[in-house]
Order: sequence, then C-alpha cells, then structure tokens
Amino acid sequence: MSRAEFVIATAVILFVAFCLGWFANWLISRFTRVSAADVGELDRMSQELHEAEETRDQAITYLQQREAELTNQLTQTEAELRAAMDGLRDARQEAEELRTWVSQHQGAS
Repeated sequence: MSRAEFVIATAVILFVAFCLGWFANWLISRFTRVSAADVGELDRMSQELHEAEETRDQAITYLQQREAELTNQLTQTEAELRAAMDGLRDARQEAEELRTWVSQHQGAS
C-alpha cells in the first residue's frame, strides 16, 4: 500500500466515522427532543408549585400569628385566674376571721 492509498483509506475511514457519529447524534436528539406541549406542561406545573409554596407560606404565617394571639390570651387568662384565686383566698380568710370574731362575741354575751 502506497502512501497515497493509506492517506485516502484513512480519510475514508474518518469520513465514515464522522457520518456515523453525526447520524447517531441526530437519532438521539430525535428521540429525546422535548415537545412544546411538554415544555408548556412543565411551565404550568412550575407555576402551580410556586402558587402552592406561596399558599403554604401564608398559612404558616397565619398559624404563627394565631398561635401568638392564643398564647397571649392564655397568659392573660392565667393572670386573671391567679388574681381571682388570690381574691377568693383573701375573702375566705376574712370570712373565717369574721366567723371567729362573731363566735367569740356570741360566747362572751
């Protein structure tokens, strides 16, 4: 095989390899092509996901505000209960002192 035949054979082999690679690339891109409908569907799904995340964030914010309100209300109610219990304790003590005073004065008369 002469030098010219070797160069031509190498060029033919490289050209065939290039053509096979180009054909394989075209075939793969043909099968894996994303259609416009699929892109539209992905856009719609991403928009719905975004809206769902915003709704979730709003719900979390609302729940945190509501929890703070209820905690504040509970604290106020507990304070009122403590005040009422202290008042009741004082009233019972005063009533007991009055009963003792009345019974002492009834016994003396």
